[in-house]
Amino acid sequence: MANTSDNDTHKKADGGKPPRPAAVIVSAMQQLSQLLGLPAEAVSSCERADDGTWNLKVEIVELPRVPDTMTLLASYDVEVDADGELLGYRRTRRYERGRSDRR
Repeated sequence: MANTSDNDTHKKADGGKPPRPAAVIVSAMQQLSQLLGLPAEAVSSCERADDGTWNLKVEIVELPRVPDTMTLLASYDVEVDADGELLGYRRTRRYERGRSDRR
């Protein structure tokens, strides 16, 4: 009987090492930007789930404005598989760059 470790659940489908968080972030930003036709600005969170998928929050520039503090941004929840391929996304928030969240 084969002995498996917790690290095995995070290996790529081809049996190799899982992608590094930096590679997942860059890939997710590029894929989402390409699908939306809008520039990705940043990733504000990145977390690997127990099943090896990645959950990210990507900030997208939806409408550039002058001055820049009035630029309209959006946050997208993005799910990426263990190989770094986009599985799905949804917009969760739209906001002006110069405005902070109310607490």
